[in-house]
Amino acid sequence: MEHTSVPYPEMEQVLEPVSTDGGSIATPLASEMEQLAILPHHRPAVPHSLGKKRAGRGAVASGLTHECGVFGAIATGEWPTQIDVAQVICLGLVALQHRGQESAGIVTSEGHCAKNFNVHKGMGMINNIFTDDSMKKLKGNLGIGHTRYSTSAASEEVNCQPFVVHTAHGALAVAHNGELVNCESLRKDVLSRGVGLSTHSDSELITQALCLNPPEGEVDGPDWPARIKHLMQLAPLSYSLVIMLKDKIYGVRDPYGNRPLCIGKIVPLTIGAYRNEKVDKLPAEGWVISSESCGFLSIGARYVREVQPGEIVELTRDGIKTIDIIDCPENRRHAFCIFEYVYFARSDSIFEGQMVYSVRLQCGRQLAREASVDADIVSSVPESGTAAAHGFAREANLNFAEVLCKNRYVGRTFIQPSTRLRQLGVAKKFGALSENVAGKRLVLIDDSIVRGNTIGPIIKLLRDAGALEVHIRIASPPLLYPCYMGINIPTREELIANKLNAEELAKYVGADSLAYLSVDGLKKAVQLNMAVKRPEQVGHCTACLTGDYPGGLPDELEW
Repeated sequence: MEHTSVPYPEMEQVLEPVSTDGGSIATPLASEMEQLAILPHHRPAVPHSLGKKRAGRGAVASGLTHECGVFGAIATGEWPTQIDVAQVICLGLVALQHRGQESAGIVTSEGHCAKNFNVHKGMGMINNIFTDDSMKKLKGNLGIGHTRYSTSAASEEVNCQPFVVHTAHGALAVAHNGELVNCESLRKDVLSRGVGLSTHSDSELITQALCLNPPEGEVDGPDWPARIKHLMQLAPLSYSLVIMLKDKIYGVRDPYGNRPLCIGKIVPLTIGAYRNEKVDKLPAEGWVISSESCGFLSIGARYVREVQPGEIVELTRDGIKTIDIIDCPENRRHAFCIFEYVYFARSDSIFEGQMVYSVRLQCGRQLAREASVDADIVSSVPESGTAAAHGFAREANLNFAEVLCKNRYVGRTFIQPSTRLRQLGVAKKFGALSENVAGKRLVLIDDSIVRGNTIGPIIKLLRDAGALEVHIRIASPPLLYPCYMGINIPTREELIANKLNAEELAKYVGADSLAYLSVDGLKKAVQLNMAVKRPEQVGHCTACLTGDYPGGLPDELEW
């Protein structure tokens, strides 16, 4: 682990945290995969080479990988504050642990010295990185944090975020979630100004771009909002950023709103007296900014609002304010990642005025309307498909029953190296509740199928437990295309939906039937209870489902 009180320039590569495979748990035998590999594709390929930037991105054995989670906190009023800012950030990162489990870091500032930030970063889970001793050294009145999973850059401490660089005007710390679509053009611009780059990292590029003077110039020191605005004009997607200076934090969301970012208010511990007050009426002891709102209550904060697409928000000891809002290029619609609802976000997070759990419940209802089947009970692969399964059961007027018992002390199957071990993993990770299964026609709900590696062993487990029929229902459309905006979706060749249609996949995994939620059905479920100010601008990125990329295909790297 690393701890330092005097940061030096750090040029570090971006890493990407991982999420598990929609409840999946094992892979087919190698011979089956070899046979599957020669099956014809059912979808045309996207005419784009991944190029050097994405070459060598670390493969995981199952599932999708997410870039990361970002978090920031600042105390209000007199400094030094009575709030333990580092503890707040640490607990905020714990709530974002599902967005990245390999490394994490926290950077704090006491607010009076531009040259001195306190930094602690390390590899592993958050509760192993931040000990009592390390937390005592993270003194400060404001700070930012980051959690991630590596898929491309080496699994080393040098690659941990937040990045800290020393500029002529003091230290600058940046935490980044996302992936720049036009990375190459921005790289050429930065290099043309005489700045050297040591990696292909988007985050290094962002940090260095922020150190450049904006085209209109500056008077009496750096104009950070102008620098941020210039970056956003150069790179319209995809990112959410938290940027810390000596005494303030900037939160930035790309003009498409592709990656999430939200604001919370730290309220007094005696909040019981204000329980019925609206959040804007509550006194503020501090402010937090986060990829998701799921950790706010656990740190004594209340959800205030999302950072709007294209918004630059400034957090200081005096409060929060909007600096500017950058519109989408060519007046295009926003493109919030729809898979945050399906797969990545924690179910108690809030996006677009609605809780993720409620959207997943609605996905299940819509799935029941589109793909009903005669059955006795509805169940889920825990816990990824549970909310959708409850929605399906309610809409179909069937009972929900648990049929799989999860062993919570078994590691995630994607870290197991061989096909045979991953197949054995199903026996370790799940058991079947035979009394609920025996003699029943079962609908099993999961949130997604990526490679199709592991649903087959679950079906076999349920049949061995006495299930008469097993019908698979997936609460999202088939994944067909890679993502270039912060989700490391496997190659098209690895995505099972490009090899087998639903009927063929059902036969392959041993299900009596298999059906996906339609793209229109997913959009309908997501938009049903949305609360947004400008509905004419609302849109969602469905590129991984449809191949329609909101900002076009990414640039190719030339070096």
